[in-house]
Parts: sequence; C-alpha cells; structure tokens
Amino acid sequence: MATYKEIKGTQIESLASDPSNPVEGQVWYNSTTSVLKGSVLTTVGAWATGGSMNTGRRQLAGAGVSSSAALGFGGYLAPGASSAPSALCESYNGTSWTEVNDLNTARRGLAGNGTQTSALAYGGNAPPDSAKTNSWNGSSWTEVNDLGTARQQGGGAGADNTSALYSGGFTTPSTYQTVVEKWNGTNWTEVTDINTGRYGVQGFGIVTSALICGGQAGGSNYYKNTELYNGTNWTEVNDIAFERSFGGSAGSDNTSGLIFGGFDASPTDLRTVKVELWNGTNWTEQADLSPPSGFLSMAGAGTATSAIAFGGEGPSNEMRTASEEWTGAGAPITKTFTVS
Repeated sequence: MATYKEIKGTQIESLASDPSNPVEGQVWYNSTTSVLKGSVLTTVGAWATGGSMNTGRRQLAGAGVSSSAALGFGGYLAPGASSAPSALCESYNGTSWTEVNDLNTARRGLAGNGTQTSALAYGGNAPPDSAKTNSWNGSSWTEVNDLGTARQQGGGAGADNTSALYSGGFTTPSTYQTVVEKWNGTNWTEVTDINTGRYGVQGFGIVTSALICGGQAGGSNYYKNTELYNGTNWTEVNDIAFERSFGGSAGSDNTSGLIFGGFDASPTDLRTVKVELWNGTNWTEQADLSPPSGFLSMAGAGTATSAIAFGGEGPSNEMRTASEEWTGAGAPITKTFTVS
C-alpha cells in the first residue's frame, strides 16, 4: 500500500491547531487534541445551528460574505405593524453575535448589502416610508445621501458600501414599485425598472450581475418570477419552485445564490422551511431550514456555499433569535479520521 508521502509528496504535518484555510486533500495531525484531520469537499448542502442573536427581530436586513462573518440590522422588535422599528445592529463571528453601534435611523423592512466591515443600509419604514441610507465602515454608521424614491421591502444587492442596487418594494398605502436605483458610493441614480412591481422580494448579487425573485403584490398575490440584471437590463428567466415572499437570500452574483424561509403561498401565509439553490439557469430544492421562519426579509448573508439565516418570525409570531449556518455542496469542511 502506498504511503501518504508517496501519494502527496510530503509527510502529514503535526500542528498545534487546525489550519485556518486548509486546502482540499490536506491532512494534518492536531497535536493538542491528538486527532488526525483532513479537508474534504462537501457533496450535499446542509444547515447547522449557529449562535443566537441578542435581540430577536423580524424584517431586519443583513450583510456579509460567509456564515462566519455577518451583520444584522434594523427590523421589528415585536409582532404587528404598530410595533416600533429598531436601530439595533449585531455582528457575527461564526460563533456568537455581538451588539455594535446602532443605525442612524430605526426602521424595518429595509435592505442591505456588503460585508461585515463595509456595508450599506437603505429604505425601509420608520414610519413613514424611508429614503434614508446609512453607510457602515466596520465600527459605525454614517448617514449619506437619500434614495430618490422612499420605499420598503425591496431587494438589495452590492459588494460593499460603495456600490448597491435597490429593486422594487412597496410605497404606502399600496404602490408596488418597479423602480430600481443604483448607488455609486455618493449618490443614487435611477436605472432600468424591473418587469414586475412587487415587494417582499429575495435579492442578491452585485450592481452589474444581480437577481430578484418571488415577492408579492398585496394579499395572497404571490410571485414565482425570477429576473436577472446584467448591469443594463432586467430579463425574466426560470421561476422559483415555490411562490414565496419575505425570505432570506445569499449570493455573490446572478449565476449562483440561495433563498430560504419566508411566507409560502400554499397554504397562504404559512411560514416556510423551503430552500432553493440557483445555478445561473435553474432553481433546485435543497435541505430545509428548521424551524420555519417568515419575515426574514433580507436577513441572510454570504454565498451559495457559505451562508447564514438569522432572526425572523416563528410559527407563533415569536421574534426569533436563532441563526442557521449553510454549508453548500463543494464547500471545504474539516473531517476527523479514525486510524485503525
């Protein structure tokens, strides 16, 4: 039988702690725990329990690039449209949530994008419907130039606090918006409208490659529509499998992303556990969330292979503090090996 050195050209390393970024096929011996470990790629996506937020909220927004680096901000602190909106912001490090500096303006139904150190929060309802934009630099929020159209519950996309896309949404009392605005780090500019006006949409991507899907336009009028943005125009593509609104979302561009939770149209307004993965052409159902959660709004962060769902409203209208971490197929994970 060939030895590890004969196959890989090196001996198994002895390390006091696990490497921070192991590569596929790397094997090492953890001398502190006396365990042989290695890095492999997952074959099936799965959810795992993450740390609990300090304050449960619904209709909050999120930003982040993975399941171990995220922000959650704004939202409602209690069920019912008359409850006060929140300015709270929490940061997640892969283990626990820590309260950091508040938003400049408390609101719910807002959108967000970016990273844990460079994020943007915009829109929402204070009340009234808000055009406010707040920029996050890793330690504090700064109020910057307003949106052109005040609205709530639209879809957000963007890489950091210098670029964002805000699509659709709702303007009180009953206007379902098709308007789209792009942020360049200083100002918002109106660009090409989406094809179908709606709110409670799921959205992800960057300003030149974005996606929105689902949503609703009042009452039980839910949508399956998916639209892709190429930096200039929106194109309707293959629908999501289940009509839903107010779910969470995560994705790096319009070729790869994840949507989860929200409200399912069948039966009407049931909080759902359903998860779907986008590969640039089609949606595929994935492993469910647990338990069901609605009003996640934009409360998701990360990519199709590493994401986190947090907050929202549970089946009994309770404000959830729980978070769930997603590891998608093809993501590297550390495995423990048994030596016989």
